[in-house]
Amino acid sequence: MLSAQTITEIADELAAAERDRTTIPLLTARHPEMTVEDSYAVQNEWRRRGIAAGRRPVGRKIGLTSKVMQVATGITEPDYGAIFDDMVFENGSVIDHGRFSNVRIEVELAFVLGSALDGPNATIFDVLRATEYVVPALEILSSRIEMAGRTIVDTISDNAAMGGMVYGGNPMKPNEIDLRWVSALLYRNETIEESGVAAAVLNHPATGVAWLADKLAAHGDRLEAGEIVLAGSFTRPMWVHAGDTVLADYGRMGTVTCRFS
Repeated sequence: MLSAQTITEIADELAAAERDRTTIPLLTARHPEMTVEDSYAVQNEWRRRGIAAGRRPVGRKIGLTSKVMQVATGITEPDYGAIFDDMVFENGSVIDHGRFSNVRIEVELAFVLGSALDGPNATIFDVLRATEYVVPALEILSSRIEMAGRTIVDTISDNAAMGGMVYGGNPMKPNEIDLRWVSALLYRNETIEESGVAAAVLNHPATGVAWLADKLAAHGDRLEAGEIVLAGSFTRPMWVHAGDTVLADYGRMGTVTCRFS
């Protein structure tokens, strides 16, 4: 385990990188002994500072849950990060591209919980019972650690590369639609770039939420009523640049869009 001082120093580096829109060198190259628990300690310090500064936590994101994302990143296990209220954008928002680093978009489903969800041993049935509704979402990835050679330790420390999210479309209760077969078409500037089906996320998107409940339980935490959970991408990350317009069409679940200024 890394010392508390080292954890604080890494959190300081990441805070400066977020503020200055820069990237820092790979953590694993400088701290080869760093473990997954160390990286969650870094993330928790970042989250603690956000709350102390007045930011309001509203949920969690799950990453690297699909094969396509694992192949794209070279990382073979899921991770999770925190979502604050100032990271959430409504459908049709114009978003400042410059507030993020290495900006990419992913297509996801967001679960909004109507009741608390505890682990361990959470199942998809527990998730579906706890979910008030599911809504289409775009995740905005922002990487504060250099991209090439990243490991799970780097990604977790970087709040699982969470930059922001856009929600939209038609919120639906989980018993109103077969979540495995929710599909989406992802467009950039009116050109289709990616497509995918939600079953790519661990065979059912609720499986990722159950995984998260178990991981949080191991850290003495849980998902609370009202929280948003981004369940993981079922497309590859798509790079976006200033001036780009992004739209994802989820069929009967509607569309979600944003533009980067």
